[in-house]
Amino acid sequence: MGRKAFIDRVELRRLVAAGWSNAEIAARFGVTESGVSQAKRAAGLARAMLDHGRAIPWKLSRVHNQTGPATNLRNLSAVAQGGEVPRVKVNTAVRWARRLVEAGMDVAYDPEKGFYEMPVSGSSHVGSVLNDALAALERQEAEAGESSS
Repeated sequence: MGRKAFIDRVELRRLVAAGWSNAEIAARFGVTESGVSQAKRAAGLARAMLDHGRAIPWKLSRVHNQTGPATNLRNLSAVAQGGEVPRVKVNTAVRWARRLVEAGMDVAYDPEKGFYEMPVSGSSHVGSVLNDALAALERQEAEAGESSS
């Protein structure tokens, strides 16, 4: 049994700030990429993980994970949680969700069929996810306005 690998936190911070990938850092310290990820989390250098469970409450089949509805819901969820999403992807997700909401439609999921649109019954799932994202965007714009004045 070998000695436990050691990752110097000061050096780790320097390498992360310099833009080194986890693979490059792993090679530098002689550890696995997983070990680097764990060390980054322990040192507070890893981005917070986003939880999309509210936006995507279904257990998706692998084939449906990258479909339009899944991607749009994930992007809206990331925005609502303060994550960074490219503006073009935000715009696409917002347009998609607004189209559904304005048409009185919602999405549902079936592991066999994938995502499908259906009339809203009760509260709108897509509408709720959209509202959370729009509220976060409004907060971001307000904060940006405050910092520029």
